[in-house]
Amino acid sequence: MNPEILLSEAKEMQLLLTKHRRYLHAHPELGFDLKQTKEYVKKELISIGYEPVECGKCGLVVLAGNKKSGKTFLIRADMDALPISEQAELDFHSKNKGKMHACGHDMHTAMLLGAARLLKAHESEINGTVKLLFQAAEETLEGAKDMLEAGVLENPKTDAALMIHVTLGMPLSTGRAIICDGGISAPAADYFEIKIQGKGCHGAMPELGVDPITIASHIVIALQELHARELAMADDAVLTIGTMQAGDANNIIPDTAVLRGTMRAYDENIRKRLKVRLDEISKGIAKTFRGVADIRFTSGCPTLLNDTNISANVTKYCKELLGEDKAFTQSELRSLASSNAKATKAVGSEDFAYISHKIPSIMVALTAGNAENGCPYPLHHPKVIFDEDALAIGSSIYAYSAMRWLEEHS
Repeated sequence: MNPEILLSEAKEMQLLLTKHRRYLHAHPELGFDLKQTKEYVKKELISIGYEPVECGKCGLVVLAGNKKSGKTFLIRADMDALPISEQAELDFHSKNKGKMHACGHDMHTAMLLGAARLLKAHESEINGTVKLLFQAAEETLEGAKDMLEAGVLENPKTDAALMIHVTLGMPLSTGRAIICDGGISAPAADYFEIKIQGKGCHGAMPELGVDPITIASHIVIALQELHARELAMADDAVLTIGTMQAGDANNIIPDTAVLRGTMRAYDENIRKRLKVRLDEISKGIAKTFRGVADIRFTSGCPTLLNDTNISANVTKYCKELLGEDKAFTQSELRSLASSNAKATKAVGSEDFAYISHKIPSIMVALTAGNAENGCPYPLHHPKVIFDEDALAIGSSIYAYSAMRWLEEHS
């Protein structure tokens, strides 16, 4: 496979990729409820010549290549959006109120559709099988686990995997690939809910009730002590309360209050300790103020593990495809920035982590804009904008990396 030819073919699809991306951006859907998105992707895959297979609650899988012998390399894109009201001034802005592709999953899906077309065009050159996975519910950290439980790594047995995620704000031009070094690149995460049961009463007679809002407030403050006084400086972890809901009237002490939040950690032992302390603190404070707290962990994922060998492989492939000056490992990028550059880790979690704990895997970050080219806002911002010139680059990285890995490991 000639990388120059593949990259050129990917760039020739730019208008088509842009069309895909803009349709998906205008029709965002959440979690596993991706009826319109899945139907669009499925229709496009069939038009290319694939036979999509549904996997789990809302996933799609197609195969390219030999399909009967040799190794299998998986490439994955997430399809779900976020519960955000879009404020970006785009001609193709969200048509679904309160929903927005603010994390770039529309970009990822369009890229993988492009890769599907490239792989189909070069199917006779594939030394093994490429498994293309279109996944739902990444934002809720449920989709990858659901597809694993549905057997996504079987039939055929999958040997290695790659994912791409667009990134913003880097001092690099669009379309630069940053390959994670071996090891952990994203923290484990746990979403939780704390329900506080009090006793409702009239606001003028608080002595007759148990105020769940007061209890919730004490819990929020106390949980800050976990990071301030129970973790060492080197313990990378964070706990955030994102919502607090209670009551409907000015003059009524409500019966219940609900806190929802997340915790993230790079160390599984710290993760376990935080979960225990969250439970102890919440229940202890609630009891102190005559209430009851119930803690429920709603979803989560482990740390994302990058395989050292796959990292070296994909770094080589990206340099072959894009050029030595357009693909970097994280460590190479730090050394170019400054001899004293501090090592940084991703703080957002990624449910591809579930797959990374099953088979050798790699995460690739792809630059898709910064303030200098009109993309000043970060991921998850209601005004975020992505540079669509990254689309063809992403499609070519998906396809070329898969084909080259199979070529070298057949």
